[in-house]
Amino acid sequence: MSARQTAITAEQLASLSHEFRTPLNGVLGMAQLLAGTRLTAEQQSYVSALAESGQHLLGLVNEVLDFAKLGAGRIETQAAEFDLEDLLRQVAELVAPRAHEKGLEIGWAAAPGLSRLTTDEGRLRQVLLNFLGNAVKFTQAGGVLLTAEPRGGAIRFTVADSGPGVPAADRARVFEPFVQTDPAHAHQLGGAGLGLAIAQRLAEAMGGAVGLDASPLGGAAFWVELPGRAGVPDQALAGRRVVVASARPALRDAAARQVAASGGEAVQVASRAEAVAAAADVILIDEALIGEAPAAALGAPAIVLLSPAERDRIAARRRQGFEGYLIKPLRRRSLAERIGLALGQAAEAAPEEDDRIVQAELSGRRVLLAEDDPISAILARTLLAREGCEVDHVANGEAAVEAAAAGAYDLILMDVRMPRLSGMEAARRLRAQGAATPIVALTADAFEDDRRACLAAGMDDFLVKPLAPEALRGVLTRWAADGWTRPAAHAKLAG
Repeated sequence: MSARQTAITAEQLASLSHEFRTPLNGVLGMAQLLAGTRLTAEQQSYVSALAESGQHLLGLVNEVLDFAKLGAGRIETQAAEFDLEDLLRQVAELVAPRAHEKGLEIGWAAAPGLSRLTTDEGRLRQVLLNFLGNAVKFTQAGGVLLTAEPRGGAIRFTVADSGPGVPAADRARVFEPFVQTDPAHAHQLGGAGLGLAIAQRLAEAMGGAVGLDASPLGGAAFWVELPGRAGVPDQALAGRRVVVASARPALRDAAARQVAASGGEAVQVASRAEAVAAAADVILIDEALIGEAPAAALGAPAIVLLSPAERDRIAARRRQGFEGYLIKPLRRRSLAERIGLALGQAAEAAPEEDDRIVQAELSGRRVLLAEDDPISAILARTLLAREGCEVDHVANGEAAVEAAAAGAYDLILMDVRMPRLSGMEAARRLRAQGAATPIVALTADAFEDDRRACLAAGMDDFLVKPLAPEALRGVLTRWAADGWTRPAAHAKLAG
């Protein structure tokens, strides 16, 4: 059989990808719903093992198919200018829930002057998510830090962790496909050895390179370097001395780098006593170090650092006299704004509450779910119902177009592959008819090319199956919070 006859086309790969992922996503989705029911401790451990094994298998499927797709032809890239900090924030916050579940800190920071970059944003996101996912997966204690720094005519993005690291003898080989280290260290690389090979191919297609060093946090530091230069640094905190107090090195380092990127001077300390002893204009202090003493005892205006799960402590910390809060992973612009307000600097308006803890009121929002797979439909309807949404379900693209034309919806969740009319073709028809309702692709295909195709068809966003509650809630908040059928109704934060 000739090479031409054995070659697999992109269309065949997409179909194969869908056939693999659909039943696997059904298994994971049902395990997710089962985990939310009343179970004994023994049953819960079985469900957790089922979900963990399924996620591992899904990762292997994704890697194998992605690697095959990249090898089927030349990698196409689309360079465009984008906000570098926004990308770092997005990928860090996407991985943050998994990190927080393991008790890990995760932070990000860009060096002063790094604000814009011209490259393929989607491909770079894929590389960074691969590095971050591995770091969180194999780090059991401590944290993960994502940074961007200039290096001559390039910008280096580094994901450093406090995990087990990679033996020096294996560092030159980890980016080769299907590489297996010795059994004692194989678990540190994980998967089928394809994720890092994919990252290398994508970096080279963008004119860059990847590498691996020892991490200052004690584990591994994977990096990708791309052409780019720094611009003019922000000076919002120029002349300000900010103390960052936390027992977590990753959190301290990320906050200190963000202070420096805003023009300020950062001092890192590991305890409350050190924070009190340090001369500071403002203190950023981790919730774990606060205790019951009033903020005034710190000797300087103080801002508390909280995880999203600690949002119920905001009111109590305000009563203790803290000037405000910041949610982890920290956002540099929010950090500079909060510090400025704590120092009494004028502001045009009061800062908005962080969208990660103040969720829009979604009760009564109408959602059209177009999904032909019954298992996926059960999962989506259940998660939407938990958010208070009213759901109409159709099973093909033609029915979706008819339903959207007949009723008013706040959001359309559109499966990409459906009988009679595909989700992308349905989206094109709706846009051609003048429909303005947000359309979010719902698909088992996780390739960057698939995401681009959905956006090109007129869709507004992209959700990968199996649906995660956090990802779905984010889409609902982003696209349905203000409502298309009624005025917006936002929940206010108590206290």
